[in-house]
Amino acid sequence: MLRLALVFLVVALFAALFGFGLVADYSFDAARILFFVFLVLAVLSLIGGGLRGTRPIT
Repeated sequence: MLRLALVFLVVALFAALFGFGLVADYSFDAARILFFVFLVLAVLSLIGGGLRGTRPIT
């Protein structure tokens, strides 16, 4: 998902460079939304893994 956010960010940067304002706006918004979704899922995964823990091998 982070890769998809980076792709949208690159598309937004190129669109802004070449003057396609509407495409740049939509691509930047999509990149921002996907990045925050990725960030929330990553934090939840870290918290869940920390709470679950693992037992040491005896």
